[in-house]
Amino acid sequence: MAAQQGTLLMTYLLLLGGLALLIVGGDLLVRGAVRIAERMGLSPMLIGLTIVGMGTSMPELAASVQAALAGSPGIALGNIVGSNIANSLLILGVAAAVSPFVVPRGVLWRDGGMGALAALALLVAGHVAGLSRPVGLALVLAMIGYVLLAYRQEKAATVHGAVYDKAAAFEGVDPAVGAVPDRSGHPAVAAVQFIAGLGLIIGGGSLLVDAAITIASDLGVGDDVIGLTVVAVGTSLPELVTSAIAAFKRQGEIALGNVLGSNIYNILFIGGVTGMVAPTKIPAGILGFDLPLLLGIALLVMVFAYTGGRLRRSEGAALVAGYAAYTSITAGLV
Repeated sequence: MAAQQGTLLMTYLLLLGGLALLIVGGDLLVRGAVRIAERMGLSPMLIGLTIVGMGTSMPELAASVQAALAGSPGIALGNIVGSNIANSLLILGVAAAVSPFVVPRGVLWRDGGMGALAALALLVAGHVAGLSRPVGLALVLAMIGYVLLAYRQEKAATVHGAVYDKAAAFEGVDPAVGAVPDRSGHPAVAAVQFIAGLGLIIGGGSLLVDAAITIASDLGVGDDVIGLTVVAVGTSLPELVTSAIAAFKRQGEIALGNVLGSNIYNILFIGGVTGMVAPTKIPAGILGFDLPLLLGIALLVMVFAYTGGRLRRSEGAALVAGYAAYTSITAGLV
């Protein structure tokens, strides 16, 4: 009995270690990639919309791709869908509870609407073809189109959108990837940071997925339960930190943009790449309950923000309570 408990404890430590490697590796990869892009002469806005936006999603990408390759679609899709649910309920709720904020309606309709359409597209694809290579390619192309549209609009905009705010939120935590180009460092240092970050992400993703599969087996639950809760929350921790810091700085619109941007990247970028690299079916439980719930939550957040054009503390508390109820139901506690 003691040996079994020790083995389980070691598995949980490996899970936490995998999460830590993903987060540290993601930061290093973004730092290195940004410095390389700066030396290539790319504009700060383009770097923010692409390299920072996609780089900060690498922990989720590594976990989902490696889970799909390991034959665990519950973890792969649970991570994507569960992360979006955590973003929309837990993270956005915490940000609103810390500092209520006004929501620009144009941004809400464009970015919130895009997140809802992405969730709907994944739901329809799940019933028709699963997360196949053609579906994955379509999602990636939609991501590219959205970023290009956002880039064109940002160049002339007075109000920033979600993909810009996602980068701005990360820059608020790590000024080393700020909007002012820094070409003073040696290119080799940037290359080492990028390669080291990529290595840590790959290693951390492997540890995380292996530990999550073992935990699901030991607890006698489906791997989708672990993917929707433990893995999803763990890979969403950077978004929680960046959004909370933005809220404490009374930059609630950046916190909202960070959440909306992450939700779009999670489905279109992470879901798309996962489908292209390791095609998989969407588990019936996620397809029948969690994905429709995610679509409903996306629409609910838009309603909350539209009524009065702001998210209040009471609405933030309701979102957090909703997430507590969701995790309890998913984990079978109620």
